[in-house]
Amino acid sequence: MRPDKNNSKKVLQTSLLSLTALFSLAQLNSSWAQTLPNEPEVQLIKILNDYRLTRGLPIIPISPSLMKVADAHAKDLEKSSPAGACNMHSWSSSGDWSSCCYTPDHAKAQCMWNKPREITANFYTGNGFEIAYKSDGIFSLPRVAEAWKTSSGHHAVMINSGIWEKIKWEAIGAGISEHYAVVWFGQELESEPLLTTKNTEDQSK
Repeated sequence: MRPDKNNSKKVLQTSLLSLTALFSLAQLNSSWAQTLPNEPEVQLIKILNDYRLTRGLPIIPISPSLMKVADAHAKDLEKSSPAGACNMHSWSSSGDWSSCCYTPDHAKAQCMWNKPREITANFYTGNGFEIAYKSDGIFSLPRVAEAWKTSSGHHAVMINSGIWEKIKWEAIGAGISEHYAVVWFGQELESEPLLTTKNTEDQSK
């Protein structure tokens, strides 16, 4: 059987495109690492976005609005740790937001989805989706990220797999307290994100 010249050409083109994509990701990764401030919350987002890059996924722009939501929730969890059937997506009644006991059946999902609108006075109009972590001992950002990577539900949110496959994250925010870390994701792009894929690409040129 004769080799298919057209097929060989297609394979070569595909290989070149793959190499180009990997080179672009390496450049973007380098720029991303050099342009971020050193706050723990931003560094946690960097860890998650760097991980997304290794999976061929785009960086999620940092959203000031979702940073505000995440900060509020991390502090609320620290002051009013959920108990009983209420998990870490619960909110206490001690803030300017609607409270809820969030249970594993997601019956109170609307309580989570609404938080960006509640806390930003409708400045951020999209829904919010959260992953959360509680430390019972040594707290470190790599440990937080690793815990999420090894949890199928959290990992799926981080890398847009499973039920999240067709969703594109356009905004991310993180909050950290003494024992808690939370990250919020959104589908609506912030009007003035702190950092986007585009401006990291511009800085790498």
